[in-house]
Amino acid sequence: MGGSPVGDGTLSLDGFNASARALEKRWKEIEVDESLPDWTWKPCSNLGVPSEVEGYLALEGVYRDCGGSQVQSSSGNIHVYDFHVVYSHSYKAPVLYFQGHRSDGQLLTLDEIKQDLPSDSLKVLSESKWTFITREEHPQLSRPWFTLHPCATSDWMKLLLEESKVAYEEQLLRYLPAWLSVVGQAVGLKIPLELHCRP
Repeated sequence: MGGSPVGDGTLSLDGFNASARALEKRWKEIEVDESLPDWTWKPCSNLGVPSEVEGYLALEGVYRDCGGSQVQSSSGNIHVYDFHVVYSHSYKAPVLYFQGHRSDGQLLTLDEIKQDLPSDSLKVLSESKWTFITREEHPQLSRPWFTLHPCATSDWMKLLLEESKVAYEEQLLRYLPAWLSVVGQAVGLKIPLELHCRP
C-alpha cells in the first residue's frame, strides 16, 4: 500500500492528524444536528506521557432510541453510541471503531446494534463488498469494539478522491470528511453536507 499518500487512497499518520484536526475544527464551525456532540481529539499516552501525535477522534454519547433514531438525551429505552476514528498503520487509513450500550451501561450485541441501524445502513452493509463489521481490540483502549473493516478503504478512497482537482494539502484536509460520508452511512451516522464545504 505504498505510493503517495491521498493519491493512492492511503493516508500517512501526519496526514491523518492534520485531517482529524481540520474535521474537529470544521465540525464546530457548522450547523450540526443538536443530537450530535462534537468530535474531539483524544491524545494517547506513551509510557504515561500524553502524546499529541498519537491519538484518535471521538464522537461519544450519541443517543438513539431503540428504533435507531438519533435523539437529544438519554431517557427511557435509549441506546448510547460512541464512535472512534483511529489511524491504522497497517492499512495506512482511518478505521471506525464503535460500540453501543443501554442506558444501564450494558454493552449491545451486534444483533442489537443492527436493529438500531436505519434500513439504508443495513442495505449498505449487506450489499457492499467493501463494508463489513468485525469485532477486535481497540488499539488505544485495549478492549473489544466493533469496527468497520478497513481492508478496501484505500481502494474506494482512491476512487472517491481521484476526480478532485484540488491541491494535495486540500485533499488531505478533505480526506476524513469524505471517508466519514461513506462509513457513516454504514452505521447510521449522519454527516452534515456542510462538512465538505470550505468556509
